[in-house]
Amino acid sequence: MKTPIVASVAVLIAAIGVAGLADDRHLRQDIGELIKHTVPERVAFVLGDSLPGKAAAEEIAQAASPPEAEAQPEEPVVDESALRYFASKGDTARLEAEIARLRTLYPNWTPPENPLAVPRNADAQLETMWQLYSEGRYSEVRRAISERQSNDPGWQPPADLIERLDIAEARARLINASDLRQYETVIQVGARTPSLLTCSEVDVLWRVAEAFAQTDRHDRARDAYLYILKNCDDQSERLATLQKAAALLPYATVQELLSFERTTAAGTLEFETIRDDLARRFVAEGNDDAALAVDPKYLQRVERLVETQGLASDALLLGWYQLRRNNMSAAEQWFRRAHDKQDSAEASQGLALALIDRKAPQEAEQVLYPWRDASADAHATYMAAAANLLAMDPPVALSADVLQRISVETMKGRDPATAQQFGWYARALGQHQTAAQWFSAALRWKPDDEPSAYGLALSRHQLGDEAGVAEIQRLWAGRSERIARLTETETTPQTQLPTPTANGAPQPATVTQRPAAVTTPRREGVQPVYRGTAPRAAARSTAGCRATRDPGRLSPAAALARGWCLMDLNRPLEAAEAFEVALRAPQSRLREDAAYGQSLAYLRAGLTDRAAVAATKSPQPRARVDELQTAILADRAIAAFDAGRYPETLLLLDRLSRIASDRSDLMVLRGYAYLQLRRFAEAKQIFEAVAATGNRDALRGLADVTTAWEVWPNKN
Repeated sequence: MKTPIVASVAVLIAAIGVAGLADDRHLRQDIGELIKHTVPERVAFVLGDSLPGKAAAEEIAQAASPPEAEAQPEEPVVDESALRYFASKGDTARLEAEIARLRTLYPNWTPPENPLAVPRNADAQLETMWQLYSEGRYSEVRRAISERQSNDPGWQPPADLIERLDIAEARARLINASDLRQYETVIQVGARTPSLLTCSEVDVLWRVAEAFAQTDRHDRARDAYLYILKNCDDQSERLATLQKAAALLPYATVQELLSFERTTAAGTLEFETIRDDLARRFVAEGNDDAALAVDPKYLQRVERLVETQGLASDALLLGWYQLRRNNMSAAEQWFRRAHDKQDSAEASQGLALALIDRKAPQEAEQVLYPWRDASADAHATYMAAAANLLAMDPPVALSADVLQRISVETMKGRDPATAQQFGWYARALGQHQTAAQWFSAALRWKPDDEPSAYGLALSRHQLGDEAGVAEIQRLWAGRSERIARLTETETTPQTQLPTPTANGAPQPATVTQRPAAVTTPRREGVQPVYRGTAPRAAARSTAGCRATRDPGRLSPAAALARGWCLMDLNRPLEAAEAFEVALRAPQSRLREDAAYGQSLAYLRAGLTDRAAVAATKSPQPRARVDELQTAILADRAIAAFDAGRYPETLLLLDRLSRIASDRSDLMVLRGYAYLQLRRFAEAKQIFEAVAATGNRDALRGLADVTTAWEVWPNKN
């Protein structure tokens, strides 16, 4: 007789055999006893060709099966006393389990129609042992057996009682190990007690599956859950099985288990009642893994839940899912719905990240300020919003209250990025003393912050503190070429415009105000600081490239990685050397990235000509070509203006306008170039257009045009 229970037990024992237990002699004997009546082909079919337990199971079944030529042994006597005992107690579950067990051991046995009609055991002591067993008092059963054998050496306990006692004690050990999270013990006990791994012991199957999952043997856990869904019929147990599997197994595996869903007698799918929770769980998994493509049907289900139930938590799930995939517009929509429904730290943080990406840091700072201290991630996001707000160009006029609270948070968090942006913000407003204080604070908190050191040098130079500038140049000698060249590149040539004298002869007049595009460096871009848990930050670690190392000893791929790492540390000249090594790579993609990185490194160091050469060392995609050409032309235009080559400045700006939209700072530069060439009408037209956006440099340019026009004698 081929029972599905035995065959199914063989499935799980074969799976457990992967743990290295299939060769255990005692285990093989136990399995052989259980499958001796099972046809080996049936076992092989259930095990599957890919499972290593197939050959072992066939060998066990063959060894356990008697030769056909041998005479069949006499039918053994079946101990039915347990049947009568469980029936008398009305314990239906145990009665059915006992019938199933006896059928497995004795295939030709037929259960009695009325277990209560089974003759009562005249042995009162044995009846007591059965009662202790039914109450779960296994140690007392063992003690009673031992005492009776001491008093009556010829008495032997029923094999049925001993077997059931062994199984019950194994179940207790397995459950205890599971509760204590001793997962290897769970697997070992299950392997040695195959009779526990049946549909009548679903809780044990769940625990064994969990043990496999928690020890990273997901395929074995899948087999256990799959066994239940294929062979067990209890609806509530099947539902719980899917829930447990979804909590432990990867998304793709759970999709496979879902394919074994059945239709109920009412015509509905059996897992429909938990489908909403499953959709939420799958979307949450997508939040943790940006590479996971969740089936759109689950996203649509959660979207319907937002519409019907209106829970902020569902909108947050969708917001983080879209944020992790850089669908920022959709992310902002869901975060805003969650925020409007329930203002919370998580909703405010997600909305702030989306707003930062949309270049709306002022709203981001306002939204997140009440929740800035909710977590480390929330505070980091708030500081990113504040830094981006201060870095806006043209500068935004902020109220004293907003500036005060950002200042307090910057000092409290000792945040160098925001302190640096405070410095640039103060410089844009002409408050050079305040700017110097903020740059100094940023350097105290991050001594290797080259942009802050450069800003401090600029501010001290503006304040006439040449000794302070020299000290910074000494400290950064060999590490920053733009700081070393500061006094050279920032010297302001006095532009002479003829002005009339009393006798009509022209005399020099000075335009003292230079455009901010020349005297103020481009601000370092401040990127949003993303969520650390669901979802997490994507920043590269710089711990491995802080030490000085000869890049020539690295492979091209390692040199490329070091180059980007050094760029993150703002060490562009060292990065350029690393990228030079990476340019030796045989792979075209590595060379392309190396040339791009080296060009960016030279641009950051202020070496525009070298950046232009680096950009030609390997073909680049069109987007990168435009990006690099834009930066190079902008730098060359500024350098030409500094050198007094105003026609060349205009030519470079014309070339730039053909590949990129006009930036306000470069439009101001164009206006001053026109002014230096006495093309007052064109200068005025440019300054008026930019001044309409609130740009302070353009407003000063208008004033300079007016002054120059008034003193210029030939207005025609």
